[in-house]
Order: sequence, then structure tokens, then C-alpha cells
Amino acid sequence: MSTMSDIKISNPIKGPGLKGPGVVLLQFLLILLFETFEYSFTKVGIFTGIAILIAFAGGLILGRSGTAFAAVVTPPLAFLFSTLILIATVGGSGLSISHLGLDLVSTLGAVAPFLVIGAVGSWAYYFLAGKKK
Repeated sequence: MSTMSDIKISNPIKGPGLKGPGVVLLQFLLILLFETFEYSFTKVGIFTGIAILIAFAGGLILGRSGTAFAAVVTPPLAFLFSTLILIATVGGSGLSISHLGLDLVSTLGAVAPFLVIGAVGSWAYYFLAGKKK
């Protein structure tokens, strides 16, 4: 019988890890996938927020050394771009400036706690890991 201390999670990537562009692409596609799924049925909320937190952590874990900055900066930008794409396509408002602005603010407000928590934790990791070197 194994306990929680016996379980070890291995890194699925063999070798040094993802390069910067790989981290960026991974985070963008993860956020876009979850946000598309959630935006298709309801408005953006908890599932997209959890995907953002996973993107922050996944970028730091799966990236090779030197990609921590890209892993910390990318999720908010990926969320912005994926939201703009989804509002214009799935949201049905097209490129109407008034609808775009209103939907962007409401979507940002829905996931703001997740963005703040992920950013604070990731930046803290980035600066503490940089301080150790």
C-alpha cells in the first residue's frame, strides 16, 4: 500500500524541457481550449481560471532553465488574445468596439482572481529562483 509520500510525479518531457516558444504555445493553447469550451456554453469563469493557474505552473515546471520569464509573462497575454479571438468569433459580436470592450471587461473581471493569484505566485517563484543563482 502506498502513501502520498511514496507517489512521485515524473516529468513527462524527457530531456531539458520546453524552450521559450514551446512554453508560450503550450500556455496559449491550454487557455484557448478551456476558454473556448467554457465560452461556448456559458460565460468565462472557474474552468478558464483553473486553466490559467495550470498554465502558470505548467510553464514553470515543463520549461527548461531560462524560460521562467516567458512562463510568467505569457498567461495573461495568452488570455487577452484568446479572449479577443473568442469574442469576435464565438461571441458573435464581431469587431464591434462597444461589444468588444464590454465583453472584454466582463471576461477579465471573471478570471481576475485567478490571474492575480497565478501572477503573484509565479513572479515570487521567478524572483526567488533568480536570487538563488
